Amino acid sequence: MNAPLPSADIDLIQRIIPHRYPFLLVDRVVDINGTTSATGLKNVSFNEPHFQGHFPGAPIMPGVTIIEAMAQTAAVMVGVTEDMADQNFLIYFMAIDKCKFRRKVVPGDVLKLHVETIRGGSKIWRFRGRGEVDGELAAQAEFTAMIDIPEADS
Repeated sequence: MNAPLPSADIDLIQRIIPHRYPFLLVDRVVDINGTTSATGLKNVSFNEPHFQGHFPGAPIMPGVTIIEAMAQTAAVMVGVTEDMADQNFLIYFMAIDKCKFRRKVVPGDVLKLHVETIRGGSKIWRFRGRGEVDGELAAQAEFTAMIDIPEADS
């Protein structure tokens, strides 16, 4: 019988990535398959600050925050696999390609963020991601990110 794949709850996520409210955009990461793939979960809530202005009377999660949630999922996947909790590293976007939006994401949705590694490395990583709601594609993109790990004090 296969052991369940690792996961990260909100406490571990906060030990891996530096993001905090209102910009922590993933609630849990499950099915972490090494640095190969993982799935992030985002419970979309009306209380999130971007819904005050995007758009009044018709709240829609901004597409850029969906892509950011994919990137945070990828960072947690790498962080769990590479045992990077409490290392205070930062992650920077280097490129976003092949980005498409297919469905609105609204309060009450559970956004599933599927990410897979296209190319790994020590600093530069490339990922493919897609966001789905109820099995329906909401967004997809490929993105490149740099992981900046602080040097240890001598």
